[in-house]
Amino acid sequence: MLKTQSKIRIHDADICADQFDKIPDSVVLIILNKIADIRTLGRCSAVSKRLNSLVPLVEDVYVKIDKVVSIDGDSDETLYSQKPPSLFTNLLKLFFTLLKPFHHLNNGNDGNKFFFPQVSRHTSHTPDQVLKNFHHIHNLRIELPSGDVGTEDGVVLKWKAEFGSTLQNCVVFGGTQIERKPGTDQRPLEDNGSIPESFYTNGGLKLRVVWTISSLIAASTRHYLLQPIIKDHPTLKTVVLTDADGQGTLSMGCQQLREFRENPLIASASSRRTQVPASNMRLRYAPFLELPEGMGMQGATLVAIKPSGEGSGKSKKEIDTFICGAFDGPFKAAVKALVKRRTYLLEMNGF
Repeated sequence: MLKTQSKIRIHDADICADQFDKIPDSVVLIILNKIADIRTLGRCSAVSKRLNSLVPLVEDVYVKIDKVVSIDGDSDETLYSQKPPSLFTNLLKLFFTLLKPFHHLNNGNDGNKFFFPQVSRHTSHTPDQVLKNFHHIHNLRIELPSGDVGTEDGVVLKWKAEFGSTLQNCVVFGGTQIERKPGTDQRPLEDNGSIPESFYTNGGLKLRVVWTISSLIAASTRHYLLQPIIKDHPTLKTVVLTDADGQGTLSMGCQQLREFRENPLIASASSRRTQVPASNMRLRYAPFLELPEGMGMQGATLVAIKPSGEGSGKSKKEIDTFICGAFDGPFKAAVKALVKRRTYLLEMNGF
């Protein structure tokens, strides 16, 4: 008769232990900072008690906004999801008097409504509410669902702005059309570096002013929405507020954030946004500008905006660096080419 022998298995305690527990908190935080996305971090915090305690210590956070709603809870499809044509209709009535005050200007939306972003289409949580769970944010990036400024088909419009407690610098780049560079027998008329007379008579200048003012309204609205976030997070070192279309970027560094906290924000009298100060605008224009990879841009325009008066911004070298580094890819090359062209100065009152 055969005897069955029971098998005794000896398990190594080290093998059975959770290997994740051996990873130091400092390394786990490096991984979480690389993740950055606030939704993914939220899922991570639900995995274990340890991750739940580490996620609030993350320093780099990325928030993607799904939609923008009015204060009464109605989804505002015309502000971000679609392009707001009423903005241009209102502005065009004002630009026959270019150097008159712009204080009556509004953003074309219902003045009684306040629009704010929501992180998810399925909840009513705003970014400042979601971010309250994070206590050590250094670098914050927020992405809106789309650009703020409506344009016609084919038009390229991009802007970048720096704010402290108010506007410090802004650059607007645009063109009416991007196309394949024409052949030698179809090249545009000779360009002597000056703005042609037709630019003033066919609405070209008026359209560029619309682009500029619209971009400033978008930037100052975004800046206004950052108030509760900056107030709740004293550890912030950089804030970037951009959009999925890549149209506009608002940025704030350590110095700007310090100024924002120390000096009260001045709100616009006509709408819920930061007041734009009186500024000088330097406009550069090329009827046709060659771009890399055999492409060209019609009506290429660069507008650099800086508040007027003493102590309103950085040195000329710093401003030039900001302008030339504002955009990437072929647009960076286009800006560098436009900077070398003749400059035209416009003055703008605060609004």
